[in-house]
Amino acid sequence: MDSSVEFNEDGDTRGGGGNGMWVLDQKIDEPMDAEAGRLKNMYREKKFSALLLLRLAYQSLGIVYGDLGTSPLYVFYNTFPHGAKDQEDVIGALSLIIYSLTLVPLLKYVFIVLRANDNGQGGTLALYSLLCRHANIQIIPNQHRTDEELTTYSRSTIRENSFAAKTKRWLEGHAFTKNTILMLVLVGTCMVIGDGILTPAISVLSASGGIKVNRPDLSNEVVVVVAVVILIGLFSLQHYGTDKVGWLFAPIVLLWFLLIGGIGIFNIYKHGSTVLKAFSPVYTYRYLRGGGREGWTSLGGILLSITGTEALFADLSHFPVSSVQIAFTLLVFPCLLLAYSGQAAYLMNNLDHSRDVFYRSIPDRIYWPVFAVATAAAIVASQATISATFSIIKQALAHGCFPRVKVVHTSKKFLGQIYSPDINWILMILCIAVTAGFKNQSQIGNAYGTAVVLVMLVTTLLMILIMILVWRCHWILVVLFTGLSLIVECTYFSAVLFKVDQGGWAPLAIAGAFLVVMYVWHYGTVKRYEFEVHSKVSMAWILGLGPSLGLVRVPGIGLVYTELASGVPHIFSHFITNLPAIHSVVVFVCVKYLPVYTVPEEERFLVKRIGPKNFHMFRCVARYGYKDLHKKDDDFEKKLFHNLFVFVKLESMMESCSDSDEYSLYGQETAQSREGLNNGGNNASLMDSTFSSVDSIVSVRSPSHVNSTAQSSGHASHQTEVDEVEFLNRCRDAGVVHILGNTVVVARRESRFYKKIVINYVYAFLRKICRENSVIFNIPHESLLNVGQIFYV
Repeated sequence: MDSSVEFNEDGDTRGGGGNGMWVLDQKIDEPMDAEAGRLKNMYREKKFSALLLLRLAYQSLGIVYGDLGTSPLYVFYNTFPHGAKDQEDVIGALSLIIYSLTLVPLLKYVFIVLRANDNGQGGTLALYSLLCRHANIQIIPNQHRTDEELTTYSRSTIRENSFAAKTKRWLEGHAFTKNTILMLVLVGTCMVIGDGILTPAISVLSASGGIKVNRPDLSNEVVVVVAVVILIGLFSLQHYGTDKVGWLFAPIVLLWFLLIGGIGIFNIYKHGSTVLKAFSPVYTYRYLRGGGREGWTSLGGILLSITGTEALFADLSHFPVSSVQIAFTLLVFPCLLLAYSGQAAYLMNNLDHSRDVFYRSIPDRIYWPVFAVATAAAIVASQATISATFSIIKQALAHGCFPRVKVVHTSKKFLGQIYSPDINWILMILCIAVTAGFKNQSQIGNAYGTAVVLVMLVTTLLMILIMILVWRCHWILVVLFTGLSLIVECTYFSAVLFKVDQGGWAPLAIAGAFLVVMYVWHYGTVKRYEFEVHSKVSMAWILGLGPSLGLVRVPGIGLVYTELASGVPHIFSHFITNLPAIHSVVVFVCVKYLPVYTVPEEERFLVKRIGPKNFHMFRCVARYGYKDLHKKDDDFEKKLFHNLFVFVKLESMMESCSDSDEYSLYGQETAQSREGLNNGGNNASLMDSTFSSVDSIVSVRSPSHVNSTAQSSGHASHQTEVDEVEFLNRCRDAGVVHILGNTVVVARRESRFYKKIVINYVYAFLRKICRENSVIFNIPHESLLNVGQIFYV
């Protein structure tokens, strides 16, 4: 039997009483439901004026396109590290760059992948969240049907017997498939973290290299030192956030694109327009056919022309897709084509200048201003990638795939601007190690290309499922998209494999380390959750203890934190069997994250009662999206108690209503319940119906509805309501204690040796070094009570 008599095995509330509660809640909140329906489609239906779209397109430059825009600093150097052989090679390489920019950033990402955003949020984990809402592929099954009623829980219906429905059943029916998708997502996430390390390294080092071009007497070590100093300054200022300087990003990147486009036009005019022949795909074919192995491996350098494409999707943030598309098609794409064409035109007459072609192609009069803008653009590109890394780690935290680290908001205005000090210093150390260790752009470029192409492959594979389950595209379109994407990306992937020993191993090593951490943490979290589910306390045992729970009920409220959204956790039985007293009111608090980008404040809390009224036991489920930041503070506590008091009023009003059939049914079941209680509650089936009336979840949205309906309640019910609210207030004034489980997870003796290594050593080490729950929730030590437990998994 379910330990808290809450839901049956299918996740439905037991008995008709629960339905009665929901009918009452819907009648009270009918205007809010209409508003919720409107809000649910607001994002998709929102129209933007042309002027506003242009303004947003301008603002998106500094956030979305910094990484892609700084690629001209190092592409030709990594393509021809020892100089170009002849002019035909230069035209062939330019042709490949042109069609790579057209096929990947323009066609695939800007016009297709960006449409797969999760209410404006992009990235690998946003795609995973979108899939989790359309198919039950989450490993931790802590969701309930009420979660699907959130205004932000948007998903499309799938017709029975359609290809999408068959795919959905196949995904949900195989644990191996779920784990494979999770591993894909984790690999993509780890590669994005690798981008957060490699982008600052290669961008800042390439920009700093301009010093040496104008001052040939300087050694390479000086350039590296300058780059390291800039990187230290960049990471040291992260805790201030970008709120105060963010307005500078867009004009810097706009000026950068105009400069590289203008310099490109200048070089085409000065060195001849012969290079424009590269727009013919014939030269792409010739380059691939006649280049041999050296030409094939040079694709690793050409790949760098589309680096930043994945960041374009990950940094989508709150910009509408149309504004990002306008910025790319009207400014970014033409300026990049001009920049690469201008550099190629210069190289046609200076084949041995590929190492620093960008700076050598700049007119002397504007050299230092361009150098300053290039450095600023490299810093902006690095900042955008670092911010994206913080964001994706926050998403991984919400999915239970990353150890607990401190996350703070750096802006009161913008939800997405966050900072993690733990991750920041790890990124800085690794970034400096890569910059100082490799010392040249070529090896860092090889590493960067490996990370980028793997993220693109993961996105392509996830997009196949998005097109089938979410968009329900025709299979021909799915095959066409998949075929074209894999041809391009697998070609580049085969090229970077040749450079694994020339720096390409770096992102694999970094991603491998993060992948082990993330998978082990997720595996340990799943095993701990499964143990808690299987060791839930029987409600029959709780009822057998009586209203006092076999202990002295002392004044105060005990907030028992648990990961279970239903049932009484094992920690509670451990608590009451080892201590002589328990608080007058016990509230089980579950903070859980859902596969949505945010949960509106008015829909955040679900409150319910567990057991009879004289037990004074409640449950409060606080729901968050992966972009929300839960801070356990006084404000959270106030909202929790406010929703608890509103629930008591709602419950009292429901008991007083007996006009409709639903309410009379509820009243009859309540009478049967009480009769069952008087008979001792020995019958299990009778006990199931006993608490159906008082075991219903209520989503508390608007206190004004409660107040208006409360005026029509009966005097007796109102008196009971007031008495219980006063009782709760007195208990709250007596003191609130936060009870957390300090669990130690240990593998069983009969477990296989690799499981013992993973759980007893790796997972235990990660739990030891990560932040404790009390720190994450900001619980004051004077009101904290830790209950130690050992979980054998």
